[in-house]
Amino acid sequence: MAETDQAPPQSDQLAAMNLTDSVEKHAFSDRVLIRSIVGRPDGGAGLSGQKVRAGGWVKTGREQGKGTFAFLELNDGSCPANLQVIVDAGVAVLSKLVATGTCVVVDGILKVPPEGTRQKIELRVEKVVSVGEVDPAKYPIPKTKLTLEFLRDHLHLRSRTNTIAALARIRNALAFATHSFFQEHNFLYVHTPIITTSDCEGAGEMFQVTTLISESEKLERELIKSPPPSEAEIEAARQLVSERGEAVKQLKAAKASKSDITASVAELNKAKENLSKLEERSKLKPGIPKKDGKIDYTQDFFARQAFLTVSGQLQVETYACAVSNVYTFGPTFRAEQSHTSRHLAEFWMVEPEIAFADLQDDMKCAEAYVKYMCNWLLDKCLDDMEFMAKSYDKGCIDRLKMVASTPFVRITYTEAVELLEEAVKGGKKFENEVKWGIDLASEHERFLTEVKFQKPVIVYNYPKGIKAFYMRLNDDLKTVAAMDVLVPKVGELIGGSQREERYDVIRERISEMGLPLEPYEWYLDLRRFGTVKHCGFGLGFERMILFATGIDNIRDVIPFPRYPGRADL
Repeated sequence: MAETDQAPPQSDQLAAMNLTDSVEKHAFSDRVLIRSIVGRPDGGAGLSGQKVRAGGWVKTGREQGKGTFAFLELNDGSCPANLQVIVDAGVAVLSKLVATGTCVVVDGILKVPPEGTRQKIELRVEKVVSVGEVDPAKYPIPKTKLTLEFLRDHLHLRSRTNTIAALARIRNALAFATHSFFQEHNFLYVHTPIITTSDCEGAGEMFQVTTLISESEKLERELIKSPPPSEAEIEAARQLVSERGEAVKQLKAAKASKSDITASVAELNKAKENLSKLEERSKLKPGIPKKDGKIDYTQDFFARQAFLTVSGQLQVETYACAVSNVYTFGPTFRAEQSHTSRHLAEFWMVEPEIAFADLQDDMKCAEAYVKYMCNWLLDKCLDDMEFMAKSYDKGCIDRLKMVASTPFVRITYTEAVELLEEAVKGGKKFENEVKWGIDLASEHERFLTEVKFQKPVIVYNYPKGIKAFYMRLNDDLKTVAAMDVLVPKVGELIGGSQREERYDVIRERISEMGLPLEPYEWYLDLRRFGTVKHCGFGLGFERMILFATGIDNIRDVIPFPRYPGRADL
């Protein structure tokens, strides 16, 4: 960086500020964000004398001076830092303000506190505009330190804690960084469907989407309320149709008036309609509809089996094969009965696809994207990262800096297995056996990235037997052009590959894996008509947050975690 491009020292920045300006109000509220006060380089000291309205929730509150005034630590979620607020007893009933969780909106004047205090600025309240009171005896989120496990039982309130609020801001920053990275590199954001009829991984652990159960229950209730007609009722209706038909015949034979015949035909049609309804109702059977002993999905909402998506990759490929560079970013679902700290039933994936690109391009894009996110957090979310370093993982900021500035190591799967086998010979013990052909376990991945290289590692060219059908078969016919990005703390962060663009080869791979061809005919069309070399990858968004923050359990880095036995709110 040229000397003239360097940021000026903080003292120069303060001197350059126009400290007579009023602090800016929020665009859509009559208050100022606490971040716009305490987040300034001077901690807000330069705003002394300004009159502001602030709102937030009390983190801690205490009456002082024998009840003559109260200190409140106010936070509105805009940053990890609190604004210290001082309220005199003459302004409001202090006991209603000091309980943790109380929401207050106050008008006051910003003042520089006495020397020796931690705060750079405080708000002396002139008026309490509104109070959302809390009964401390019933409020489940007291100011004492709470475990993350405890907070999972109070999802609707846990975002009021410092940790969950910081994680929400970090998650928001990483989502913004994701869109910024791909938009800057001319990728098109494509919304792929949540409901799908294809299984991207061929794993089968999918949530089914059906209305058959609810429709069956509804029908059962209806049949109890209004039972189906008996055979006698249907026979009586048939007899009535016959009689009405005979009456019409006789009128026509007698050359009756047109109006009499019309009225008689109307009676006949009414009898036929009633018979049709009775016959239709007689066919109604309780339970889920079946055909040839199997569930009849043609009676389901989509007239076929449907599922919640495990990946948007296959669908987004249709756009990559038309508009070149695309990405999807949305929720995905797995019906795995897994209770580990690394698995969720609902999680978010970032999945780019690049046309006219191969595995080398894929690895280059993945590395650039991860580094971009690390730099984004260091540049725009440092206060929250400092909180995470102080509270959970003192090495998290150094880890971000290392990943952002270090070239990723690239080794083949075969080389990775050889390194692991060498480690075993040297006395290293792994729970999972190491041999060529295994899917690397998390302990293997973390050994490579945390112990062997101590930096991110990209492993590529995996055995075809452990990878999906859509990955391009290499010339050795044993491996596919797949790659995984491994990082310290979490192991695999990204999985990707060059896609198989050759029609005959991918058709053979689908059959080889025992998958039916019919559901993938549309996917094969992309190879039949104007096939193109292309590649892509998937990044588990929650895993990126785990890596960045050092939080141990994935259930704590998504706002509303879903896992076996739990889907609160």
